[in-house]
Amino acid sequence: MKILIAEDDFIARKVLSNFLTKYGEIDVTENGQEALRLFTQQLKDGEGYDLICLDIMMPRLNGHETLEAMRRIETEQDNVSGKRTKIIMTTALDDSQTILKSFNNQCDGYITKPYSWDKLETEMQRVLELGAD
Repeated sequence: MKILIAEDDFIARKVLSNFLTKYGEIDVTENGQEALRLFTQQLKDGEGYDLICLDIMMPRLNGHETLEAMRRIETEQDNVSGKRTKIIMTTALDDSQTILKSFNNQCDGYITKPYSWDKLETEMQRVLELGAD
């Protein structure tokens, strides 16, 4: 898998990177604007990401703005393969309004900090099974 981690907290980036290495190649960024640039560049290169872990509270563009932009780009490109990037929101925010907004903006998963290996593994498996039929 080709994976992007967009997370401004160093420790959270390390935990996610260490966990996700078993799934594939990882790119890492600290803000939403750079995440959007990398996402767009991967699509232009004809590759795209299989999975993005996206923090909500980031500088430049927050996770919600970044998620909305990524989904808009996918729609504008009229992706004929139907393959959509799996996006998991990774955040300290666990209020129902934020969770609902994330899913309304078409995220595929939602994990709250602090992370545990079990929590990460469970959500990864659930998200990877989406559309695996």
